[in-house]
Amino acid sequence: MTVSTDDVLLVHGGTPLEGEIRVRGAKNLVPKAMVAALLGSEPSRLRNVPDIRDVRVVRGLLQLHGVTVRGGEEEAELVLDPSHVESANVADIDAHAGSSRIPILFCGPLLHRLGHAFIPGLGGCDIGGRPIDFHFDVLRQFGATIEKRPEGQYLEAPQRLRGTKIALPYPSVGATEQVLLTAVLAEGVTELSNAAVEPEIEDLICVLQKMGAMISMDTDRTIRITGVDRLGGYNHSALPDRLEAASWACAALATEGSVYVRGAAQREMMTFLNTYRKVGGNFEIDKDGIRFWHPGGPLKAIALETDVHPGFQTDWQQPLVVALTQASGLSIVHETVYESRLGFTSALNQMGAHIQLYRECLGGTPCRFGQRNFLHSAVVSGPTKLQGADLVIPDLRGGFSYLIAALAAQGTSRVHGIELINRGYENFMDKLPALGAKVELP
Repeated sequence: MTVSTDDVLLVHGGTPLEGEIRVRGAKNLVPKAMVAALLGSEPSRLRNVPDIRDVRVVRGLLQLHGVTVRGGEEEAELVLDPSHVESANVADIDAHAGSSRIPILFCGPLLHRLGHAFIPGLGGCDIGGRPIDFHFDVLRQFGATIEKRPEGQYLEAPQRLRGTKIALPYPSVGATEQVLLTAVLAEGVTELSNAAVEPEIEDLICVLQKMGAMISMDTDRTIRITGVDRLGGYNHSALPDRLEAASWACAALATEGSVYVRGAAQREMMTFLNTYRKVGGNFEIDKDGIRFWHPGGPLKAIALETDVHPGFQTDWQQPLVVALTQASGLSIVHETVYESRLGFTSALNQMGAHIQLYRECLGGTPCRFGQRNFLHSAVVSGPTKLQGADLVIPDLRGGFSYLIAALAAQGTSRVHGIELINRGYENFMDKLPALGAKVELP
C-alpha cells in the first residue's frame, strides 16, 4: 500500500511509559450528544469535548445543516445552536461523512426537524459486521419511508413519526442510540427491549432528559420513551472516555511503566479494573483520576470473554491482548461482540508473539459466532519478547494496540496509518512523548 510519510510514525521501543496524561469526554458519547442538539429548539452547551476526528466530522455535518457550532467560555466546550436547521447539499454530506458511521444517527432528528434526511455510504472500522439495515428497519417502524438512490439513502416522514415496539436481536449500541434519538419526539410511547445499557447510553439518556425527554430504563434492558412535542437545549459535561483510559492502562502494563490517567473514573471501569488486577497490574484511584502501573515480576495469564456492558468491553480487548503477550502461561480470549476483531493479532505474531486463533468458542458459554466459521477465539502463549516491525493500522483500537506493541518491543517499528488513531485518541502524538516514549515522524 502507498502511505504518505506524514501518516507514518517511527517508534523506538523498549522504554517504560512514565508520567501523566488526560482523557476527556467519551468518543462513544460526545458525537451522539452533538447530534442530539439537533432535536432542540434552543442552544445546547456540551463540556469535556475531546479534540478528535469524529467530533470534527459531526461538527462539520451539523454546520452543513445550519447548526451554529462554536467554542464556549470553558476549555473543551462547545455551544450548539439549532435555531436554523436546513437541508444540506448531497455532495457536501458525502464529502464530510465518507469515513464515519455517525451520519446514520442524523436520520431521526432530521426527519423530525425537516421531514426528510439523506444518508450517504458509511465508513467506520472494519472489525466485523455492523449492518445499517437494522437502522433503516427501525426507522420504517416509526413511519419513515426510505428510497435507495445511487448516492445513498433518501428518507422522508410524510407524517409525524409514531412510537412503536422494538425488540433488538442483540443489544446493539448503535441501534439503541437510533431508537432514542428518534423516539423522543415521536408520537406516543416507544418500548425498546434488549437494549444496550453502556455508560455512554445512560449518559445520552441524561442529555435527552435534560432537553425535556421522558425516558425510563428497567433492569431487564427495556427502555421506554414517551414522546414529547418539543425539546429544549441541554447543559452537560460528557462522561470520561473509559476506553481511552484503559488503552493507556494497558500501555503502562505492557511497557512495565506507570501512567496517571487524569479524568479516568472508577465506576465505568470496574469490570476492566478487576481484570487488570487479575493480570497483575496495579492501580490507585483518587478524585482526579487513576494511576496504572506494572508492579514488577511476572504477569498472570487469564481467561477472558468480551461481552456487552456490564461485561468486559470489546474495545478493551485489543490493548489488553498486547499486555497478555507478556504474561506467563496460556491466556484464552473469547471475542463475542465483533467476529473479526482478533485479526489484528497476525501482526503481533510477526513481532514475536505466540497467538493462535480458533473458530470454536473458547469460553464459558457458546456465542453467536460459534457456528459461523469465524476466528473469534485466541490462545496467547507468553511471555514472548516482541521485536520492532512494519505495522499497518487496521482499525482504531487495533491501531492503538499496535502502538502499545511497538512501545513494548525491542528496536524500531514503522507504524503506518496513524491518522486513524485520531478518530478516538485526543492529541496522542503529544501524549506519547509526554510519557517518555521515543517516537518521531520520518
